[in-house]
Amino acid sequence: MAALNCQFHSINYLNSQNIKRKNKHFISCTAQPMQSNIKVVINGAAKEIGRAAIVAVTKARGMEVAGAVDNYHVGEDIGKVCGMEEPLEIPIINDLTMVLGSISQSKVPAVIVDFTDPSSVYDNVKQATAFGMKSVVYVPRIKLDTVAALSALCEKASMGVLVAPTLSIGSILLQQAAISASFHYSNVEIVESKANANDLPSADANQIANNLSNLGQIYNREDRSTEVLARGQVLGDGIRVHSLVLPGLPSSTTVHFSGPGEIYSIKHDITDVQCLMPGLLLAIRKVVRLKVAN
Repeated sequence: MAALNCQFHSINYLNSQNIKRKNKHFISCTAQPMQSNIKVVINGAAKEIGRAAIVAVTKARGMEVAGAVDNYHVGEDIGKVCGMEEPLEIPIINDLTMVLGSISQSKVPAVIVDFTDPSSVYDNVKQATAFGMKSVVYVPRIKLDTVAALSALCEKASMGVLVAPTLSIGSILLQQAAISASFHYSNVEIVESKANANDLPSADANQIANNLSNLGQIYNREDRSTEVLARGQVLGDGIRVHSLVLPGLPSSTTVHFSGPGEIYSIKHDITDVQCLMPGLLLAIRKVVRLKVAN
């Protein structure tokens, strides 16, 4: 397909008989190829985050939902499962290979978004790579060994993959602010709250502690004891983490810094999975342009 690109031009010229300047206007048109939408497959489409991703991709410019994979609601229209006003006429399928095979025939940019689990993510990305498709992986609790294996796989195949420790832009801004603050304060503690007790300290708390520990700073020098359990778990170079778990609590992370006569606190709350969608759309667009050096 092609799009018509038209431009308006104006040329000044002199009339030799009466020496008056006149303007001549014309329009030039050229045909340019239309850029194809990015085809997006959501693996884990029936999950809360998967349903939100379906709606976000459907509304986003330059991309479209091309497939929905999950073991739940198989055969049902993903649009109806997501509560959309109109069906998308895309059934949920529990066979990733079948979906990838059908999309690979279209020869347009395609991205697989993986919301599954740590045990299956490597095989999923391997399949996507075999079909020439790039992947965005957001799987909490993914192990570093798996990330290293994915990196080696995609480097060998010259195919990009983006493994996102978080899709929350606010969470990333919190981490950046904590790094900046750590150059000015030597005492720091992390307080987080969750609605359930899965994998504590959380991935966000671990990431913040790792980032701060990589700066060569030793924190909380006057309180390094680990004998009092109520003082929290120590991560990295002396950073304490306290995890509060109560049903109904929003996901929240607060980093407290202190210096002589002052306390500096940075807080980030997640109240809805919708906060992850801008980061997801950004990741999809970024991974399409990602190039792997040979």
